[in-house]
Amino acid sequence: MTGPLPTRTPAAAVPAPFPRRTAGRVPFRLAFPPVSGVVRPRLVGVCAGLAVATFLVFCWGMSVGEIPLGLSDVVRAVLGTGDPGTQLIVQELRLPRATTGLLVGIAFGISGALFQTMTLNPLASPDMIGITQGAGAAVVAGLVLGWDAGLSTQSLGLAGALAAALLVYVLAWKRGTTGYRIVLVGIGISWICTSVTDYLMAHGGQFQAQASLGWLVGNLNGRGWNEVRPLALAMAVLVPASLLLGRRLRTMQLGDDVAKGLGTAVQPVRLATLLTGVGLVAFGTAAAGPVAFVALAAPQVAQRLARTAWPPPVAAGLTGALMVLAADLAARELIPDTELPVGVVTGVLGAPVLLWLLVRANRVGSGG
Repeated sequence: MTGPLPTRTPAAAVPAPFPRRTAGRVPFRLAFPPVSGVVRPRLVGVCAGLAVATFLVFCWGMSVGEIPLGLSDVVRAVLGTGDPGTQLIVQELRLPRATTGLLVGIAFGISGALFQTMTLNPLASPDMIGITQGAGAAVVAGLVLGWDAGLSTQSLGLAGALAAALLVYVLAWKRGTTGYRIVLVGIGISWICTSVTDYLMAHGGQFQAQASLGWLVGNLNGRGWNEVRPLALAMAVLVPASLLLGRRLRTMQLGDDVAKGLGTAVQPVRLATLLTGVGLVAFGTAAAGPVAFVALAAPQVAQRLARTAWPPPVAAGLTGALMVLAADLAARELIPDTELPVGVVTGVLGAPVLLWLLVRANRVGSGG
């Protein structure tokens, strides 16, 4: 008995099976627009909790001062309602400082997450590979040698950070770059910049040395809208760019060869990541100085809160903002009648985190 042979549906016409839900991940697919992806409920919850905590500390910091204010009064003043006197105190005197701390913390946190993901090293951050040291050397040189006649401290810090990053990338190039070489070269550049800074401060006048020291430790004192505007404009471009790079960076965690096999242009992505991270930390450093250890600690704290395999950029940025705002509040309130630079507090809190990372790296066999 003969008859028509059964036809087989082409493989291309068979709809792809919907991804299964796994622990900690919920896949989704939209018909319009045609978008699919994975949602991590724990990561979303961590980001929401960090955002709430950051907003509370943000308002709390503005309620503290010579004229104490209630949290509700601060919120109304930020929204442009309430008593005119309270609006003047909040919007003109306290909001610029708090906004600078918020944006600087986000910039440092995301920058640290980019560097640590790119290099596959939890110790890689702008503090460790010479970026902030380059900015500091440029600012001190401008103050001591008189180069700041036509340039602001922000411009000098930005130029120094970009120059240090370019030098690290060039010296680390050998038929391409690797995260390992970037870290090693960066450590050397950081010590060179630190030595230059120490030499300039030792041979400068007392006034120049004091001005340099006040900027080098990281400081939010006296910050106004002139520091906020360029930082906000830069972050409006750099933060979306860093989020777009996230997917490519995750493929590079599998190794350069595997990433190339998956279609990732390794060297262009690494260069774009370096430029984006340097831009974030350069503008942040230009606004508030090199606030120590935020870029190092914030991504690691966020990664452990979210329980992800890499430092999540959004959570790292929110963690950095919370750290800077909380440190600034502590710097103003710990010692009566004394206003410490915010970098002093973050340095005290960040040093134990650095020691813990070093001990943990040795335990897992990656610390040398």
